[in-house]
Amino acid sequence: MSSRHPHFLLWFAGACALLLGATVPGTSHATMPPAVDGQPMPSLAPMLEKVTPAVVNISTTTHVQVRNPYFDDPVFRQFFGLPATPRERVEQSLGSGVIVDAAKGYILTNNHVVGGADDITVTLQGGHTYKATLVGTDPDTDVAVIRINAPNLQALPLADSSGLRVGDFVVAVGEPFGLSETVTSGIVSALGRSGLSKSGYQNFIQTDASINPGNSGGALVNLRGELVGINTMIFSPSGGNVGIGFAIPSNLAAEVMRQLIAHGKVARGTLGVQSQDITPRIAQLLGVAQDKGVVVTGVDAGSPAEQAGLQPGDVLTSLDDKPLRSVNDLRNAEGLLPVGSTVKLSVLHNGKVREVSATLRPEQLASIDGAKLDPRLAGVTFTDLDQNQRGQGMYGVAVGAVQPNSRAAAAGLQAGDVVIGVGNVRITGLRMLRELAGVRPRQLALVVADDDGTHYVIVQ
Repeated sequence: MSSRHPHFLLWFAGACALLLGATVPGTSHATMPPAVDGQPMPSLAPMLEKVTPAVVNISTTTHVQVRNPYFDDPVFRQFFGLPATPRERVEQSLGSGVIVDAAKGYILTNNHVVGGADDITVTLQGGHTYKATLVGTDPDTDVAVIRINAPNLQALPLADSSGLRVGDFVVAVGEPFGLSETVTSGIVSALGRSGLSKSGYQNFIQTDASINPGNSGGALVNLRGELVGINTMIFSPSGGNVGIGFAIPSNLAAEVMRQLIAHGKVARGTLGVQSQDITPRIAQLLGVAQDKGVVVTGVDAGSPAEQAGLQPGDVLTSLDDKPLRSVNDLRNAEGLLPVGSTVKLSVLHNGKVREVSATLRPEQLASIDGAKLDPRLAGVTFTDLDQNQRGQGMYGVAVGAVQPNSRAAAAGLQAGDVVIGVGNVRITGLRMLRELAGVRPRQLALVVADDDGTHYVIVQ
């Protein structure tokens, strides 16, 4: 239910409550405009009659394996006569979603609403329910796409969220606490919010929305009834709403959705640089301001950064005219742009400022078939960690895929896990994992890190 940041709660559903009468610094008391596009607008009801049928309730069921170091040990299970099948618990959650393609049944929602779910049910306005299939998820932006096969669906058109301004009126529709078709209204409080947690790519719309459990994945619309955002989280020191909510801009959600529908995953580009924040000592050494850029510490061979002439010791001060003040700013900028985007970088090199261009390319990650390491790992693909994971201080190798009928799957290994050790040997990367090939220990114990922490996976 919560993000890794102690003050940010991710709720399983999404809609914002924007308070009428809120004030914007430097402006007069905000009031409802008398007309939109020349049409009288004494009430939001005409617009909402077209919007609410496109906002749906999403309920999920997830079977979660219950891991225990004793019950996971095959010797322990055999000694006490315990079943070989892993124990599990069933989790259920509620959320919201937005129909964006009526003909094909595509629905936008949050990854934290449907990610990892075994069963997804969508309830439309009027009470009709349909089983949904998962098209794809992108945990890094918290966007997911599901699909239903249903007649006479009504979809919301997507607005160009780049045209939003602070002070624009917006309306949120969702299902907080399971209360269907709940509508709230208010204003855009800020744009381009990021750095709210240490993971993911962030470019949030901030709003004085009342986001509550059951709201995530719901619609944030403008007064024309066009989708401008997907609501996803709140700032809350106490756990309750304090009027600071965040939504994923429709432009970002649309780009992620396009890639998920086409490829089932999102391909992100990279410059191919390693960098770090400028500390006071580094600033003194380089003769630069501490909060004016990030210093390049490494350049990948053959990368766009190398082709652009970047070198260790260079200071990147801006990307596409947006200032870079931290490594997170750079990582966020790379992750939010599609592959093939050409970016303009301002670089401080030996005390002189120069402008260079580079085209983002997909990161090339080495991989290996688990069967080449140990027969018990047949059906598993291991890859190096990507730049985003390494930027978060992670180490190990990522589990790229696990065949359902493999020994590893039976032991509980899942795609997305990160193997950080084999037995009592710490694994820092794919090269180190390769060095263990042929060792063939009697008991293959993998130390795995996932969202629940670290644990052993015993592959028989």
